[in-house]
Amino acid sequence: MVFEWLGGGKVDHPMADIRDARKIVAALPADDASRALEEITRWLESLKAAEAYKLNRRLENLDLLDGASGKHQRRLLQDYLATPRHRKSDEHRLWTDVYRFWRELGEGYLQCLQHYEASPARALAFRDSLPIIIARALRAFRQQLKWILLRYGLVEARVWSELARLYRFAEDKGFADETIAVHPGTIGGSTVKQEFLKALVFAASSTDSLHPVAQDLASRLVTHFSRAFVLAGNPGAGCTHWFDLEAPKAPARIVGVPEEKATVRFFGAGPALHELEQLKAHIAYTRSLPDDLELPGEQDIDAVMTLLKHLEMNWSGKTQARRFERRKVASRVTVVPGIQGIIEVLEFAVNDSLDFSHQQAAESWIVEDLSEGGYGAVIPAVQGDWVEVGSLIGVEGETFRQWRVGLIRRVTRNEQQQQRVGVQLLTQNATLAGLRLPAKGSTAGAATRKLGFAVLLAATPEGRGDVELVIGKDVLDGADSVEMSIGDKTYLLIQGVMVGHGSDYDRFKFKLNRRAR
Repeated sequence: MVFEWLGGGKVDHPMADIRDARKIVAALPADDASRALEEITRWLESLKAAEAYKLNRRLENLDLLDGASGKHQRRLLQDYLATPRHRKSDEHRLWTDVYRFWRELGEGYLQCLQHYEASPARALAFRDSLPIIIARALRAFRQQLKWILLRYGLVEARVWSELARLYRFAEDKGFADETIAVHPGTIGGSTVKQEFLKALVFAASSTDSLHPVAQDLASRLVTHFSRAFVLAGNPGAGCTHWFDLEAPKAPARIVGVPEEKATVRFFGAGPALHELEQLKAHIAYTRSLPDDLELPGEQDIDAVMTLLKHLEMNWSGKTQARRFERRKVASRVTVVPGIQGIIEVLEFAVNDSLDFSHQQAAESWIVEDLSEGGYGAVIPAVQGDWVEVGSLIGVEGETFRQWRVGLIRRVTRNEQQQQRVGVQLLTQNATLAGLRLPAKGSTAGAATRKLGFAVLLAATPEGRGDVELVIGKDVLDGADSVEMSIGDKTYLLIQGVMVGHGSDYDRFKFKLNRRAR
């Protein structure tokens, strides 16, 4: 069989002439990232269907489209992360646009490799391009991995298989350690091995317990430290996980000594763990981020430190011990999402003792294990669209009648597309509380301003030196004292300090002063 893409023959495709291809790229909409990336993806699909392309021309076109995609796919990532709670249709569109692009780009580079493998002797002139083709394909599959994990999804076997096949090819050809310019328009800076390790280390970083924004920062930190990662054929120093190139699946932690096998690769953070510890110390001392860290926008220093501790735990091969022992159960709980949902069910409970699980936002979850500190639950896939790490929920069960408040700390998805979540309980009892700003001055009858309802993380404030409240986002607007009413009693809360926050709530701790009216 003779492939036209290796030589002669005219190709009937709008991008066959490089001048026309550049005009097509130049005409992409500059101010509509979604439309621009969609057009780029369509061109990638059309190139894949044009089998008669010469290999050099295919690479030129892929390079043009790859380079043109940068600002658009980065803008869509920003949009995806900027709004913690999208409408399902908007979230699906954003996710699909970017994931489809990375999948088609990966397929484009794979097609180049397949064409080379079909007749390497005739494609000898392109031997020098192979490291770039492999590295860019690995980058595309790593991005697919990232976008699947942003949705807490199950990574397709196809992704693991292609990552393994690409790296194995580079090893066999002897260029896995060659320094190359991976990204279009850049000079030097990476190797095939480094691109492969970025995917493996990110996959081994327990992203299922991270909010999507933290996942993105984790992927950037993986890139930042990737030069120091280690990969070996035996479980040497710095190796904490292993990956089988012959039977690829998600990386596994080294427990004991795995069976010796020529296709098993052991990897880990290596010297990057020490670099991470040094970065933590620098940030803790200076309360600032180094310029070379290259994280986007203004970052919350405490949030970055929390993420670094998370990565340190995973990269060192340690496991987080549970604060409470969990036991297996089989029970169903009613869950409402968000601070407003919790306030509504608590308000209903105050006025009516009947079951109020009919609330429109309520969902039914199956609890598989529980402890004093939280739950492990299974969520029906059709009802789990709003669920993400950091979400605030209200929980009411069959065996207890009071509402509890919790935070989603972990999200995973099994092969049946059921979402499994880990929930940390903030309280065993939640109480509806009315809030007002205290009256200014001491004049009797001075006016106060209502702030609405909040959730007291206790059954009663009595006998406590301080209390915690969950309040709607920015409701306090800088106020550090409020009046709280529960039933016919009023309390003055002072010296408020924020101890946590999420997309729709702030969590405050106050000192309690009882004041009868």
